[in-house]
Amino acid sequence: MSFVFQLLPVVVLLVLGFSVGTLVERAHFRRLAAREAALGDMLVTDLRSLPPGVEGVCCGLVTGEVVIASDYFKTFAASLRKLIGGELHTFESLMVRARREVTLRVLESARRMGADCVINVRFSTSNIGSMRSKRAAAMVEMYACGTAIRLTQPPSS
Repeated sequence: MSFVFQLLPVVVLLVLGFSVGTLVERAHFRRLAAREAALGDMLVTDLRSLPPGVEGVCCGLVTGEVVIASDYFKTFAASLRKLIGGELHTFESLMVRARREVTLRVLESARRMGADCVINVRFSTSNIGSMRSKRAAAMVEMYACGTAIRLTQPPSS
């Protein structure tokens, strides 16, 4: 019976950690969706230049950077999943959140410059937190840059 009382705080903390982590992640996805809707009129492309027939003025380089960490419970669950193999959906979610967040930061920076679009967008990632360390949760850093353009002649539809 004393074993159950010793195990109970650990189980409660795991459930609490999982619940809070899930709520934080869902709230971040909701904020991302709202910001994406607000910036939906801005064009983003990995093309190096504007398409033929579209003219614009260069506003400058825009960048964005973000570091997002997974919670300890999801990192622990992913380490268990690594034992049997397969997709690590926890880390996929981490990468999706980071990519969307950094793209929004680039667009917000371009909007502050008065730009209508961002061309030549490039992404770079690095893993700054590793599952090798038993004390650290998995983290990802994502960096994006592009060229902000103010359109002088919008594309014809």
